[in-house]
Amino acid sequence: MSKEIKLPEIADNVTTAVVLDILVSEGDSINTDDVLAEMESDKASFELPSEVSGVVKQIKVSIGDEVKVGQVMFVIDDSADAPESGKKKEPKEEDEKPADKEKGQQEEEQQEEEKKSKQEEKEPTYESKKQGDMETEKRPAVDRKEMPPMETTEEETDHISAAHVPASPSVRRLAREIGVDLVQVKGTGPGQRVTESDVKAQAKSLLQSKTSGGAIADDYRLPDFSKYGNIRREKMDTIRKITAHTLSASWQTIPHVFQFDKADVTQLEQFRKDYSKVLEKKGAKLTFTAILLKLTATALKTFPRFNASVDMQNEEIIYKDYVNIGVAVDTDRGLLVPVIRDVDKKTITELSLELNDIAERSRNKKIKPDELQGGNFAISNLGGIGGTNFTPIVYRPNVAILGVSRSQMEPVFIDGEFKPRLMLPLSLSYDHRIIDGADGARFLRWLCDAMQNPLLTMF
Repeated sequence: MSKEIKLPEIADNVTTAVVLDILVSEGDSINTDDVLAEMESDKASFELPSEVSGVVKQIKVSIGDEVKVGQVMFVIDDSADAPESGKKKEPKEEDEKPADKEKGQQEEEQQEEEKKSKQEEKEPTYESKKQGDMETEKRPAVDRKEMPPMETTEEETDHISAAHVPASPSVRRLAREIGVDLVQVKGTGPGQRVTESDVKAQAKSLLQSKTSGGAIADDYRLPDFSKYGNIRREKMDTIRKITAHTLSASWQTIPHVFQFDKADVTQLEQFRKDYSKVLEKKGAKLTFTAILLKLTATALKTFPRFNASVDMQNEEIIYKDYVNIGVAVDTDRGLLVPVIRDVDKKTITELSLELNDIAERSRNKKIKPDELQGGNFAISNLGGIGGTNFTPIVYRPNVAILGVSRSQMEPVFIDGEFKPRLMLPLSLSYDHRIIDGADGARFLRWLCDAMQNPLLTMF
């Protein structure tokens, strides 16, 4: 019996993956969970295991192929009498008969097609008639009311001027004002005349296709840089291509607002240093990111609109009762955002251990596709690299992301005098469709106060 190994579902809005390497050959004997191929999808490299034991009967993909979810990649013979590795099964007489029958059918179909083509060559076509015959031939009258509306190709459209489109001066003026090409408008008036409602309908259709159809194509033509000096071109890898498209779509569809603040983390840094010794014995390292995970989980429950998604098709806000937070990880393949689930139900120790593990596996290409989906909020910490502030892009379907920069000692005026305090810059990017500026300021201020006095999160 043959078992088809298909590309499984990978992540939200990800429908394809690229074959990086194939680790088996046809005829190889394999066991359940043996790795068949290495794949790369949206921000994830992962291994494709076999679901059964048996012999590799057929490999339907090659290295570099882009495979769709649900597409068959391998066929495994898991029957008890499967042939040994490296040996091919001798075809039986019964097996040859269907093939011969199919071959005979193909020959008959080919002969039938050749017969039809010869008949078509004998029959005169309208284009093969002489010009004189065309002029003298009496053509039947055509009722234009019964004719379907004409459709023009892109090449034909280029030669059609808007001046030839039947429309009144007021309709033409409206089209110019709102940027609608009359050539592309289907007229519904008498004689296919373009009306005012036709122009408005076309404008609405164009707007909807841009806002709900994902990233708008970038048709900007680059200049020839080689005339200024030597250049080098390099193909984008899969992660970079998908990142470029998804972030472009997020930027074009989400009206971003950016909020900045600073948290006094002087006492929190001392707590982190003291408690790190306890976690080191358990094989973990306590970082500001782990602490921020715990505090942010409480903030998301306090401000539920930040733990939501926007459904513009149904004009609804989707609130989530679970708290899953993505953490940006810098890898040699680009930025990955693995998701830590149920953050609100875990201790700082558990979060530190899980954060260390998931970051390490992300850098070593061991992260699983399902670990990159399901996040409600994201944290991007660039403090280890530097910088004072930055504006991260909200990754849809989320509505907010927190950026963390490098902390530094600053003089802060307290009780009539300046005192040295360790200040941590924070950047909050959020979706203005459902989050107002006042809500953004309150959320970030609450987080700063919680970092300055973590006990506030208990009340």
